[in-house]
Amino acid sequence: MAASERKIVHVDMDAFYASVEQRDRPELRGQPVVVAWTGPRSVVCAASYEARRFGVHSAMSAARARRLCPQAVYVPPDFERYRAVSRQVRGIFAHYTDLIEPLSLDEAYLDVTFNKPGLASATEVAQAIRAQIRAETGLTASAGVAPNKFLSKIASDWNKPDGLFVVKPSHVQAFLQALPVRKVPGVGKVMQARLQELGIHTVGELGQHTAAELELHFGRYGYRLYELARGIDRRPVEPDQAVQQVSAETTFEIDLRLDQLEQVLERLATKAWEQTHRKGLAGRTVVLKLKTDRFRILTRSHTQPQPVASAQELVELALDMRERVTLPPYTLYRLAGIGLSNFADEDEAGRQRDMFA
Repeated sequence: MAASERKIVHVDMDAFYASVEQRDRPELRGQPVVVAWTGPRSVVCAASYEARRFGVHSAMSAARARRLCPQAVYVPPDFERYRAVSRQVRGIFAHYTDLIEPLSLDEAYLDVTFNKPGLASATEVAQAIRAQIRAETGLTASAGVAPNKFLSKIASDWNKPDGLFVVKPSHVQAFLQALPVRKVPGVGKVMQARLQELGIHTVGELGQHTAAELELHFGRYGYRLYELARGIDRRPVEPDQAVQQVSAETTFEIDLRLDQLEQVLERLATKAWEQTHRKGLAGRTVVLKLKTDRFRILTRSHTQPQPVASAQELVELALDMRERVTLPPYTLYRLAGIGLSNFADEDEAGRQRDMFA
């Protein structure tokens, strides 16, 4: 089947962890709720929509969240409960298709080109899934329907919370014209700034450039940008993918020395930790990645007998690995990253979370 003929639904649970807490604790309903551990290096796992109005969002430091919204109710995460609800939601997905690609505990791609109940359209499938999730879990989900994964993920965020947005094949180009380039996967703050230097602020403007022009500026990723600007994404929905590594990395606006990277590594480590917990994982191996200003890539790794137990432990391991870099102290670096891999099996990961939640 041609990729253009696919019908893809991206389902994203609304403020998942916080919504589960509000569902199970009626006194929290309507309150700004922040799901986070205690401690100076804790990060926000989720924030209710009431808390988001104050600027609180996931992956933010808990300390900053408290400054923005001191009146919020802060609750520690309960990943076993979230995993149980996630399994319930995935069971609902399975009523409609076997082609399910989970991205985390709270979101997944579904290929509903052929759906089990024989519903007439992907839009009907998305509507039925959302209704069943509400009826069986008491939670809301938003969904995006489109011809591919790239567009469906963007669409699911369009009418949040509790929304549905459809990008029909005939409307793809119109939909992309005014879309900010920051919505394109892989376009972070640094890439967005580079695109803006070229006068590119929207996907429509990105589409005015040839593949050769974009490859000249961005290498192989330039061709990916060329395709996405035209709504092309050939990736199939791939069920039951085992996650090999979760990582966070950043390219600096100005090159930095190794001794200037402490806050950067703390931020990346906490972000990588938060991502692993969103996916319900616990990793034993920590990887530090650095790229010098001459584009030399260095990696250092450390493997433990037990999974990393906290964000603070991951930060400390990252800083320890920094001490193992032996290049001259005046060496400048343009990129840093922290990764977790060698994941524990599900039972061990669950025990680990119980110990440190």
